[in-house]
Amino acid sequence: MRKGLMRGCLVAFLLLAQQAVAGTVLVVGDSISAALGLDTSQGWVALLEQRLRKEGLERKVVNASISGDTSAGGLARLPALLGEHRPEVVILELGGNDGLRGQPPAQLQQNLASMIDDAQKQGARVLLLGMRLPPNYGARYTRDFAQVYQTLADGKNVALVPFFLDGVGGVPGMMQADGIHPAATAQAKLLDNLWPTLKPLL
Repeated sequence: MRKGLMRGCLVAFLLLAQQAVAGTVLVVGDSISAALGLDTSQGWVALLEQRLRKEGLERKVVNASISGDTSAGGLARLPALLGEHRPEVVILELGGNDGLRGQPPAQLQQNLASMIDDAQKQGARVLLLGMRLPPNYGARYTRDFAQVYQTLADGKNVALVPFFLDGVGGVPGMMQADGIHPAATAQAKLLDNLWPTLKPLL
């Protein structure tokens, strides 16, 4: 009886230890990460789960992305997400909707900075996915917008993918009919764009 109890305690301890080692990757993004227009199983976040298993990296992936979300929306949602999931890594993929709405880059920077601060206070490592806007928004605005991500990466000492849609945005066959959202064929490329920067954080 006593041996059985000890064995049961040992199994429980090992299960808890395994759960502690297997951290959580939290993705907070907009429609690009929510796989708008696609089956979610086709999206880059689902592909990330597959890549982690293939690499033998035991991680839980939580996709908290909402189509149409802005940096302000992400900032409002993040504290509850951090409290619930206690992530090891937080991937921030936000800003595109701020830019499309012509919101001030300074406000985007402030919101993302607060999100980074909140995540780091919880002990999470942050990966920031940079965005860019099409040239029709004006040279100054597009430049200031893109600079937000580099400024944050430098100032907050966080990992950065300078342009998440590199090799996807504006490339024939890689975008859906709306010209805004990546097609299914682009999802593997999106994952490849961030993987070399994400892997060292795990």
